[in-house]
Amino acid sequence: MPQTRRKPPPLTAAKLEELALAYVARFATTRAKLGAYLARKLRERGWEGDGSPDVEALSRRFAEAGYVDDAAFARMKSESLLRRGYGGRRVGDALRAAGVEEDVRADVTPDAAQARRAALMLARRRKFGPWGDPLPDRARREKQIAAMLRAGHTLDNARQIVEATDLATAEAQFDSEVGLGSEAVPPMGDDICE
Repeated sequence: MPQTRRKPPPLTAAKLEELALAYVARFATTRAKLGAYLARKLRERGWEGDGSPDVEALSRRFAEAGYVDDAAFARMKSESLLRRGYGGRRVGDALRAAGVEEDVRADVTPDAAQARRAALMLARRRKFGPWGDPLPDRARREKQIAAMLRAGHTLDNARQIVEATDLATAEAQFDSEVGLGSEAVPPMGDDICE
């Protein structure tokens, strides 16, 4: 005979705060994500206290106490995505989905040098451009460009990297676009962590 799961008791103000503390202790999060988590828990378990719970006030109080920091989360998430080879558009989309406000997203938007470096990292990891076949056919180049676009890179960056025949060409295009000398940007050789 199958066992039925016992429904957990409805939440009280103390239990709601305890759930919020456990959540922020375990996960890097934003105020919006904390609010969504608490709202979901309230839907699942119900509310036992007087009136309705003020999830927004609890999220605000946690932000004021420093348990939740949207700006720190945005910096961390942006840096992580850039290291993995994602472009500016994907970074912005991820931060928007996490509930980060527009002004905070604007502060962590990657500049041209960061975006190009991320594009080169993705190309190396996926073996596009100078890291892949010397001259792939047109259909394969289009697929590689499409993959870079899905990763959030600009069409110009994607096309230039995929069509570059050697690493020096890709880096030279980078230097001329961003206006940097070759000494300002580390070489894209074996120093990239995958």
